[in-house]
Amino acid sequence: MQQLIHFDKEFFKLVNGQWTNPFFDWIMPWLRNSNMWIPFYVFLGLLIAFNFKKQAFWIIAFGIITIILTDGISSKIIKPYFDRLRPFNDPDIGSMVRFLLPYRPGSGSFTSSHATNHFGLAMYLYLVLKKYFGKWMLLLFVWAFLICYAQVYVGVHFPGDVMGGAILGCLIGYGTAYILNRFTAEKLNQPSSFPTS
Repeated sequence: MQQLIHFDKEFFKLVNGQWTNPFFDWIMPWLRNSNMWIPFYVFLGLLIAFNFKKQAFWIIAFGIITIILTDGISSKIIKPYFDRLRPFNDPDIGSMVRFLLPYRPGSGSFTSSHATNHFGLAMYLYLVLKKYFGKWMLLLFVWAFLICYAQVYVGVHFPGDVMGGAILGCLIGYGTAYILNRFTAEKLNQPSSFPTS
């Protein structure tokens, strides 16, 4: 475990301290800001509403449930349990951290709720919508990855925090997508994209 923590901190120092440039310093704080993505969330909601009619309510509702679960499990259960220090509070590397935000989060570092939420939503939407929009839905994972990378770049999370959050989010997103697909297949007579046995 100590070797993993050491590697995590060394990788953090590369992303936060060496793989940097002025453009990234400017754009990364914006990328990880949830408010910046509000137009994208609205676009997704409208896309679903216009294309899925009856199913739109359930797709959006289960998407909201996904976020409630990812954020709740990450923030209320896992973070207090592990209580890992943020990079800027870590006694080993805190003085070396390039911190690019105007405030310092007070919650624990593991897992990253940004990573859990965005990978959870990405996995959920990918599994629910891939049969309609195909490989374009894979771009959701690129979107989630960029937000996670920004979390490390600006100094609020270690790489292990966002990786753990991404895994947790994907598991939750898979679960809610599975339930929705089974539900819509049964109630709305639609083919499920998941095995039924």
